[in-house]
Amino acid sequence: MAERTLRIGVLAIQGDYAAHAAALRDVGAEPVEVRKPEELTGLDGLVIPGGESTTILKFLERDGFFEALKHFAETKPTFGTCAGSILLAKEVTRPAQKSLGVLDVTIERNAYGRQIDSAILTGETKLPGGPIEMVYIRAPRILKTGAGVEVLAERDGFPVLVREEKLLAATFHPEMSADRRIHQLFLEMVKAVR
Repeated sequence: MAERTLRIGVLAIQGDYAAHAAALRDVGAEPVEVRKPEELTGLDGLVIPGGESTTILKFLERDGFFEALKHFAETKPTFGTCAGSILLAKEVTRPAQKSLGVLDVTIERNAYGRQIDSAILTGETKLPGGPIEMVYIRAPRILKTGAGVEVLAERDGFPVLVREEKLLAATFHPEMSADRRIHQLFLEMVKAVR
């Protein structure tokens, strides 16, 4: 019997959710755009893209979406990039803001400055295949990680790609690179849980 294609939701409120959907398609998943809490039902995993975390939070305050998303991230594989990593974090600083509080990290918003301070860097990771391209846009900085958090890549001594059980977070934008290893890693995490 053929294995069922994994259905991975992409929170389609803000940010480059179409690029995440394309990356997921490239690694063999079926992307599903999610704009309402009921659309989380039946998904194998979820990607929370970048954007502006406070704007995303305002949207999530409607129709019990925040609570539904928190429950999903507590129980199913979830991958946050840039603003998505902020939303997953247990603690957010500069300024403090509400988050889903599921990933054991402390994260600082806009740590690398404004849009003009954005950068494309290449860095080492614990993933096989050599250095990886990392696209930073008004990126947050992970200041502290809990004991159960595995650091997979760093920038200037700070974690930029982390994993904790079924959660994955990147402070950069892997969807903006042609390299699909991070989305592939997430898919492998989803398969392991399933």
